[in-house]
Amino acid sequence: QVQLVESGGGLVPPGGSLRLSCAASGYSLDDYAIAWFRQAPGKEREGVSTINNSGDSTYYADSVKGRFTISRDLAGNMVYLQMNSLKPEDTAVYYCAARWGPGFLPGLRIDEYDYWGQGTQVTVSS
Repeated sequence: QVQLVESGGGLVPPGGSLRLSCAASGYSLDDYAIAWFRQAPGKEREGVSTINNSGDSTYYADSVKGRFTISRDLAGNMVYLQMNSLKPEDTAVYYCAARWGPGFLPGLRIDEYDYWGQGTQVTVSS
């Protein structure tokens, strides 16, 4: 069973940057697409970005396009979300999720992913 652990969240002022990390313990992510989702208080969980298993195909929600960058370190079994120009509306718990599928880029529907981390809090506030 794939176990995912997020890290890198915190408090940052508007306009600041954070890099989130998603690590898999005891399991290779080589054949898994990975996505980042977020959930703000009182709102539904929404997809932010996804990357295929080889790292050469990505997709972003319109709300983060041009500000966030998803990437993966295949050797290190890690996936990252670099978040720049952060806004207060980016405040949420951020989750990484995995879906098996070599060469396939899933969308950003929650039901497309089988494994989830516990989340890391990102707060954008002055």
